Amino acid sequence: MNTPLLKDVKLVVTDMDGTLLNPSHEVSKLFIDQFWALKEKGVTVVAASGRQHNSIVEKLAPIEKELTVIAENGAMTTFHGKETVFTPYPKIHLDKTLALLKRQENMHPVLCTNGSAFIAKGQDKFEPILREFYSAFNVIDHLEDCKQEVLKIAIYHFESSEKYIYPVVQDLANVVKIKISGPNWVDLSHPNANKGFALNALQKHLGVSPEQTMVFGDYFNDLEMMEQAHFSYAMANAHPEIIKKAQYKTLSNSEFGVETVLKELLKQL
Repeated sequence: MNTPLLKDVKLVVTDMDGTLLNPSHEVSKLFIDQFWALKEKGVTVVAASGRQHNSIVEKLAPIEKELTVIAENGAMTTFHGKETVFTPYPKIHLDKTLALLKRQENMHPVLCTNGSAFIAKGQDKFEPILREFYSAFNVIDHLEDCKQEVLKIAIYHFESSEKYIYPVVQDLANVVKIKISGPNWVDLSHPNANKGFALNALQKHLGVSPEQTMVFGDYFNDLEMMEQAHFSYAMANAHPEIIKKAQYKTLSNSEFGVETVLKELLKQL
């Protein structure tokens, strides 16, 4: 495939896990350097993830103050650490959702809120995994006891999200957004809380068109934002369906796939 003409790109949006972060969940120094170089050339770089906001900015601490973040799969967007837009989980459907999940075995639901998350007690095996994705969380007796506004419900299964979680929650699809966001995760959120909806709002805010937008992703929760960008890149390690949908393909997250494309972008700029 020929190298695309990238000189008009003004907005770069990258997923985190499986995309920008390597298999050890680390960001490269090269990306941090590229962030500053792109900023100097007038290009806005955005982190878009299913992770909570706190976890994203901790991973990208050197650029936190200048970073625009789409967190919780689009339920929360922060511009340079200041202006924030929320799209919370529909309260009218929360009790029904929690009742459904409470009846399931081997599932680990997480209530994601602004600045924290909540899990029910008795999940000692799950907590070490949760700590990688949620830098701040609370353990409570029952999820129904959570008093904070819920932005998203993330559900983890140790074996397979597609096989064990999705079939259980799929009937909720007419009232909430359901996203298989990783091999072990399914996210439930407001119908408008997705990365594509958040990206579209950001494009309007910045005055940037899809033809001036570049995105990177690897899983189903990246599909909507790929539809908002002319330069949509799937990682080599992406789900096969994502590779089919993307306009372009880059190296895997272990081979610096994002940084490779950004190097070419900087060269053309």
